[in-house]
Amino acid sequence: MRLLFKFFRAYPWQSALMLFALLLAGIAEGISLSALLPLLSIALDQGGAQDGSAESRDGAEDEGMDLEAMVREFLASVGVSPTLGVLLTIVVVGIIVKNLLVLLARKQIGYTAAQVTTDLRLALLRAVLDSRWEYFLRQPAGRMANAMTTESMRAADAYVYGTTMIARMIEALVYISIALMVSWHATVAALLAGGIVLVVTYALVRMAKRAGKRQTKLLVSLISRLTDTLQSVKPLKAMGREELADNVLASETKRLNKALQKEVLSKASLMAIQEPLFVILVSIGIYIALVQWEMGAATVLMLVVLLGRIMGQMGKIQRWYQKMVTAESAFWSLNRTTEEARQETEVWQGTHPPRLAQAIHLEDVSFSYGDKPVLRDISMTLPKGRLTTLTGPSGAGKTTVVDLVTGLLTPQSGTVLLDETPLSEIDLHQWRRRIGYVPQENLLLHDSVLNNVTLGDPELTEADAEYALRAAGAWEFVSEMPQGMHSTVGERGARLSGGQRQRIMIARALAHRPELLILDEATSALDPRSEAAICETLKKLRGQLTMLAISHQAALIEAADHVYQLHGGSCRRIETLQEAAIR
Repeated sequence: MRLLFKFFRAYPWQSALMLFALLLAGIAEGISLSALLPLLSIALDQGGAQDGSAESRDGAEDEGMDLEAMVREFLASVGVSPTLGVLLTIVVVGIIVKNLLVLLARKQIGYTAAQVTTDLRLALLRAVLDSRWEYFLRQPAGRMANAMTTESMRAADAYVYGTTMIARMIEALVYISIALMVSWHATVAALLAGGIVLVVTYALVRMAKRAGKRQTKLLVSLISRLTDTLQSVKPLKAMGREELADNVLASETKRLNKALQKEVLSKASLMAIQEPLFVILVSIGIYIALVQWEMGAATVLMLVVLLGRIMGQMGKIQRWYQKMVTAESAFWSLNRTTEEARQETEVWQGTHPPRLAQAIHLEDVSFSYGDKPVLRDISMTLPKGRLTTLTGPSGAGKTTVVDLVTGLLTPQSGTVLLDETPLSEIDLHQWRRRIGYVPQENLLLHDSVLNNVTLGDPELTEADAEYALRAAGAWEFVSEMPQGMHSTVGERGARLSGGQRQRIMIARALAHRPELLILDEATSALDPRSEAAICETLKKLRGQLTMLAISHQAALIEAADHVYQLHGGSCRRIETLQEAAIR
């Protein structure tokens, strides 16, 4: 129930509207059911004349007559005769009104469930995007993908199951209220017997809850492995090693399947056990009411309807509760992931506006990932308006230098400065807004050239996109495409060559007119001709903006104004390609 309280606090007015509609629906059904007893009395010729006149009743005193008398007296007070037609009308109208109100409640439940899914996804997305870079690097992509898709959907399902359970509870309370007016001792006995059934079958609810937790845990593992595997399909197929991926995923899938089987078994068993037990209890109750308590036929029929519905609702309440506890583990898992990311929120301490008039300096900077030192007291200068290239073996710390310059990482010792101002004193959000970043990976969308350059930023116009495309040396081939910059580039830019894709990526980085352009192995996958063309583009940008490139390629080293080689945690400035080849 803790889950429902959390949802009701998060969506107060939606929950209030839903509960109010369900309450009115219950009242409408109660009115309909109240008219049923005098209707049965008339049908069985036990209620006196159809014109509603009060006649003496023969036989033993019948508890149900209290409710019947109340209904008749109420109708008489409003000047309505309790005829067969009137009573049937009350029953039919009550049911119609009840179902209209239930429709309103269910619509509200559906709308709120959709909002739950959206809000949970956005909360996680914002928390992750606001988190520290070091935290983000540690997170498996599959875990986040599973939380955004599977867990958010299952969490919304838990809300639907829980609110449906509440709807059944309200209906059950209405039936119990009417039944108490018909025969309080029969109703109490039925509730006690039904409670015993629920206690006996609760073990199946716990079984489903454990299966749900197991599913949540296994889905995180499976989706994480699946994400990693799909990124490695090509090399696995090329080496004829597909069975390795199959073995890993098959094992995870089989474990998940066992958890699903337990959930199915518990749900099916609960339904299979509940129904015959409730039927037995109702049958015993009918026998006692007719033989032991000598109730009238109309009263017994009314109790059969009411107690049958009460038992049915008690069973449904438990089954919906079972569904809710099966799915709620996904919500708590997603909630933990979101809270964990929020605890790792990046702290913005600097307030000075960024200003780059001379150079970016790294002075005696050291950085370690845990116990693994990457940089030890390195110093370098990135002059404004120049191209500086970082080279060195994998793991030497080139990307770490870039992350330090962008403020994604903070040095354990030493200082990163913009001109003479430490980066720690600068508003990092503003600084990053002045950076253009070109990654090694091809991140083109299956969309138009325009949207790939602007990424849908409403502040960027077609003129901005054209400027960026021209600056990146891409305007010539883009203007020749069938629809110009409105032409679609295909999945991951499949309609473009490697060099053309990279130019679009550079144009994306230039569209907002940055002061610093970073190229992270941006030419490593290009042929020499395309690489040379990109280098020519960068040379044309010299003087317009500061450029920092990571590269093992000779062309970018030759094109650079300054080259720094990183190796073994140290850094040295080199002047020639021959020096770059010497460790």
